[in-house]
Amino acid sequence: MASRKSARGSKAPPAPAGESHRFPIACIGASAGGLEAFTRLLKKLPATTGIGFVVIQHLDPTHESALAGLLAKSSPIPVAEARDGMRVKPDRVYVIPPDTVMTLSCGVLRLAPRSSERRYMPIDHFMRSLAEDLKNRAIGVILSGTATDGTLGLEAIEDVTAK
Repeated sequence: MASRKSARGSKAPPAPAGESHRFPIACIGASAGGLEAFTRLLKKLPATTGIGFVVIQHLDPTHESALAGLLAKSSPIPVAEARDGMRVKPDRVYVIPPDTVMTLSCGVLRLAPRSSERRYMPIDHFMRSLAEDLKNRAIGVILSGTATDGTLGLEAIEDVTAK
């Protein structure tokens, strides 16, 4: 029961300084029309990969999202909408909520309200934090995109994995 509770949104404290996870985390990004691509990818994954997955889609900021529920129907891996303070675990899928900017810090998802002042690039934003937090255990996948969102994030991941 404890693992089920944490997968649904209990707040995990950040890892102590110097402690990091030992498994990779993959950020999978897509534009608003990416539902079919996400679904097809998740259907093909085995239930056990040893990888944590974070799904970032361009969502309408004014509406609730059904993305987590829709993906859960076709995924062998448990899917949950991300909540601030959730610790990413392997063999789980976390979906960004609407009107949110998400980062990763010490293996913990951090959510903040979306700023209206700048261009919204949620994939780049998350991938950069993923690269900084995980170094060579960061994975970036772009299934479809809006403009160039994801390009700078993939470059950040490539930079840290090349070292």
